[in-house]
Amino acid sequence: MTEFALTLLRLAFLGALWLFVIITVVALRRDLLQPREARPASNRPVKPAKPAKPPKPPKAKKSDRVGPSLVIVDGPLTNTVIPLGTAQITIGRAPDSTIVIDDDYASSRHARIYPSDGGWIVEDLGSTNGTWIERTRITQPTALTPGTPLRVGRTTLQLRK
Repeated sequence: MTEFALTLLRLAFLGALWLFVIITVVALRRDLLQPREARPASNRPVKPAKPAKPPKPPKAKKSDRVGPSLVIVDGPLTNTVIPLGTAQITIGRAPDSTIVIDDDYASSRHARIYPSDGGWIVEDLGSTNGTWIERTRITQPTALTPGTPLRVGRTTLQLRK
């Protein structure tokens, strides 16, 4: 093999390596950026907003209604209903979470929901991809209103009364 051909082969290999690095950086950047439609959450406490018309929960018999519940409306556990009592609910990939989500976009200890003054508060536990109420990323404990979508990774939950 001539010296010129060997030099061309080395340059082609170096170019392929740089192309791989650039493609990897672009993919990582895309995954880490927030969605464009997201609004930054304000630092002041959020008052529970009354939705214009919350979606109607599935009809249930009076004997089935125990109290407030958390319903998974989108994701791998769709249609799972978690009755809410007085204890907090933890959400994440960790096996000791109340709701275990098998999702690469959810952290081990992603969020928690706990009762407060007759309502429910959701708190992000320092997750990488954030916890979202509608299209707003929460940065502090925030009131969760019935019917409002709560997104953790690729899973969407709703509080139902």
